[in-house]
Amino acid sequence: MGIFGFIKEEIDVVKERDPAVKSSMEVLLYPGFRAIWRYRIAHRLYNHKMYFLARWISQRAATKTGIDIHPGAQIGKGLFIDHGIGVIIGETTIIGDNVTLYQGVTLGGTGKEHGKRHPTLKDNVMVSAGAKILGSFTIGENSKIGAGSVVLEEVPPNSTVVGVPGRVIKRDNVRVPRADMDQCNLPDPVMNEICRLTKENEEIRKVLNDMASRLSKQ
Repeated sequence: MGIFGFIKEEIDVVKERDPAVKSSMEVLLYPGFRAIWRYRIAHRLYNHKMYFLARWISQRAATKTGIDIHPGAQIGKGLFIDHGIGVIIGETTIIGDNVTLYQGVTLGGTGKEHGKRHPTLKDNVMVSAGAKILGSFTIGENSKIGAGSVVLEEVPPNSTVVGVPGRVIKRDNVRVPRADMDQCNLPDPVMNEICRLTKENEEIRKVLNDMASRLSKQ
C-alpha cells in the first residue's frame, strides 16, 4: 500500500472509533495517527536491516507523540491508539487487525525472556487505559482488557479481563470491542466476591441468632 492509501485507511479508522473527530484533516494532528505512520516507515527499514535509521525514526516519533513503538513490532491494519500518551509497544509484540489501545497501555516483557518476549494481540482486541500486558503469550480475538489491569497470562478469545493480576471472565453475549468502545462497564470479580461473602456472612449470623434465641427459651 502506498503512503496515500495508508493515510486514507488510518483516517477512516480514527473517524470510525473517535466521536470527537470533526474532519479528516483533524486526524492528521492526532499523536496516535502520527506515531503509527512513522512506525510503518521505521518497520520497513527494520525489515531491511537498517536498524539505526529505523530506531532513529521511532525515537523521534516517541519524543514528539509520547508513544513508543519499537520498529521491530508486527502490527496489522486498523490499529487505533486513542490519546496515546504513555503507550509502549515492545520489539517482539504482534498485533492483529482492528486493535484499539488507550493511553498508558504497555505491551511489554518481564525481563526474564529471550527471543519472543512480548505479547501477541489477536484481531479486534481492546486494551483500556493504563493496562499492562507483560510477557510472551496471546490475547485471544475479540477480548477486552479493563482499565488498570495487569495481565500476566494467556487470555482466551471473546473474554473480558479485569483486576491486578488480571482475571478472565467469559462473556456469553460477545460484542466486538471496537464496535462498542466501552472501557468502563466491565465486570468486577473482586466486588462480586465481596458481595458473595457478605451474603454468606449475613446468612451465618441469621442462623447463629436463631440458635441463640432457641437456647435462651430453654
